[in-house]
Amino acid sequence: MRPTTWNHRSRAAAAALAIGLGAALPAMADGSSKAIEQALAAAQEARKGVTLYVAGQAIGGGVVKIESGQWVELRSQQYGRIVVRMERIDGIAMP
Repeated sequence: MRPTTWNHRSRAAAAALAIGLGAALPAMADGSSKAIEQALAAAQEARKGVTLYVAGQAIGGGVVKIESGQWVELRSQQYGRIVVRMERIDGIAMP
């Protein structure tokens, strides 16, 4: 086959993959946000600290208050009050 045919096929495959991922991302985001909220609620109940990963930054603290689907309030020794929007949280780590 000619190189242009392979190039066309790879572009078509990339476009199909992008369309498929675009349809799947909202469903994955909904499931992961529920898991994050459940982990935050468990940490608040157990009075354990968490590390939130937000836009490449690690933010540590104890969970003080959770507004479901909106924000979480943390407290740490360095900062008295930290408020993070739920939609901005990329990941969570608990000991």
